[in-house]
Amino acid sequence: MKTGGVPAPIRAAEALRKKLAKIGLYSEADLLLHLPLRYEDETRLTLVERALGGEPVQLELTVVHSEVQFRPRRQLVARAADASGEITLRFLNFYPSQQAMLAEGARIRVFGEARGGFFGLEMVHPRWRQVAPGEPLPAALTPVYPTTAGVGNATLQKLIGAALAEAELTNALADTLPDDLRQRLKLAGFARSLRFLHTPPPDADRDALEARQHPAWRRLKFDEVLAQQLSLRRAYLARRDQGAPELHPQDDLAARLLASLPFGLTGAQQRATMEISNDLARPYPMQRLLQGDVGAGKTIVAALAACQAISAGWQAAFMAPTEILAEQHYLKLRDWLEPLGVRVAWLSGSLKGKVKRAQLAAAASEAQLVVGTHALIQEGVDFARLGLAIVDEQHRFGVAQRLALRQKGENPHQLMMSATPIPRTLAMSYYADLDVTVLDELPPGRTPVKTRLVADNRRADVVGFVKKHVEEGRQAYWVCPLIEESEALQLQTAEETFAQLQADLPELRIGLVHGRLKADDKQAAMAAFAAGDIDVLVATTVIEVGVDVPNASLMVIEHAERFGLSQLHQLRGRVGRGRYESSCVLIYAGPLGETARQRLKIIFEHSDGFEIARRDLQLRGPGEFVGARQSGVPLLRYADLDRDADLVEQAREIAEEMLTRHPALATAHLRRWLGSREELLKS
Repeated sequence: MKTGGVPAPIRAAEALRKKLAKIGLYSEADLLLHLPLRYEDETRLTLVERALGGEPVQLELTVVHSEVQFRPRRQLVARAADASGEITLRFLNFYPSQQAMLAEGARIRVFGEARGGFFGLEMVHPRWRQVAPGEPLPAALTPVYPTTAGVGNATLQKLIGAALAEAELTNALADTLPDDLRQRLKLAGFARSLRFLHTPPPDADRDALEARQHPAWRRLKFDEVLAQQLSLRRAYLARRDQGAPELHPQDDLAARLLASLPFGLTGAQQRATMEISNDLARPYPMQRLLQGDVGAGKTIVAALAACQAISAGWQAAFMAPTEILAEQHYLKLRDWLEPLGVRVAWLSGSLKGKVKRAQLAAAASEAQLVVGTHALIQEGVDFARLGLAIVDEQHRFGVAQRLALRQKGENPHQLMMSATPIPRTLAMSYYADLDVTVLDELPPGRTPVKTRLVADNRRADVVGFVKKHVEEGRQAYWVCPLIEESEALQLQTAEETFAQLQADLPELRIGLVHGRLKADDKQAAMAAFAAGDIDVLVATTVIEVGVDVPNASLMVIEHAERFGLSQLHQLRGRVGRGRYESSCVLIYAGPLGETARQRLKIIFEHSDGFEIARRDLQLRGPGEFVGARQSGVPLLRYADLDRDADLVEQAREIAEEMLTRHPALATAHLRRWLGSREELLKS
């Protein structure tokens, strides 16, 4: 269990080891870092006469009488006393052996909350054990650990106590932070901090401990964040050892594209294009995340990156998570690039027969840009010379899927894009293995979207609002969370809403699009809406990203309380793309739970995607927020990205220094915190 060696497995019966594995405990080192949730004070005794105070107390008692009672239900009832008074102890679940141990005259210590009962003071199901007269009290607060079924707190206390004792003997608590760094950061020593958290003295500040604000907690949280930073930074540096094509443009394709567009680049787009261009010319693979709010103009930045790859004699691939979004990208990129002489190919799961074979042949030969869905990474798809892989809405893809696209070429450069803004602390921690570019400026002409909250008993008002809106020459989306009826979730469905709106608004042209439609039908519905042949498009969240219809200036979202903040923000971003005043109406069904109420309040009050993302992180935590991107990335158990942002910044800085000046200590630190799990990060 030395910090520099392989962590020793937990010495326990096989059945217990399997249960411990459910809470991530595989080795003695894991036990050491399994930290308490809270503490109980068993270092002192309270007299019965002072037990009633609303706080758990420890009493030392002698059993006066015990019996099994059957009313109102079977229970073991014991009366016990000390010199100051008597208390009733009730046990609703018990074994015959416990009944025998609670016989008259037994000396016991009980821990629990006393309350006034019908027959006087009582405790229900206290923790208890027999003790000998004069048995000493514990010298430290009692830790309460996260547990799992079949593993009690007492078992964990015993295992962790043994692991601590063993670690002291084998020097496994040696500090992995050099003294000069630790002193510069004003952090306590590792061994001292760990011992303190497992066995705090009676006079320890319990509020600071349980709020994780104690200096001992600060040290452990810093170490956890540092392990994450070291691991991701090592992965980042390891990629620099891999060769990649140096994409130096040989013609003016990018300049010709810019000259052909009816708009100019924003300052943010120009900066992003320059950063990406510099990366593509380097001899190691780019791994850059391009993030920006809805409508920030990521597609043209990606197109210019593709132009650089094509100008250098290589291919670019552009992968998007849904067929609707991928096809929108294909049509836009084809319209931009084919007039400039670029061959653009299209691949999706819905292509069949000769058409599919022709597109596969093009990807393997003359196509310079290949756009598609997951179909791009399937077997049988070959690229002639893939130099750049672009992944849109990257959080929708898992690590393995992005890796599969990269493996279609020989270490191509990779540009990942996200319209879900990532809070700064999250970007610094979970995305530390990537270079991050932020488009923090919207193109001119984007109009602010007014957001309205409407209870579902006012749907008729919303229908009237839609009618008035269309009569003024505009178009509207109406989004529903389900396609067809579900008994479990009695929500308004897309098909029902489509039929109802046709009945309520017979003079309007109503369309329907959802994920289960055939590809041709989806394409026809979207094309008709874009052409202005449909007034109101009823849809599921397939239109969440990428759809761009400037004349659509009203978004109605049914059962908005069922959507996440990111989805609500993305959907709202489908409107406000033209010169007309735009609105987003959120219809909700009461009563609202607290989380749903908070989400709707946030989306109503804020339009900035980064602020919404920051609030979303506070509500949901990082594990849910980052989604499939994080397959293999260790979630933070102890550090809080919002409250401990300063630790993330410090750890980022120190990780670089550790890897450069103290590589052996960096390895020891990673082994302590991640063990063999660091292997998961290498993809």
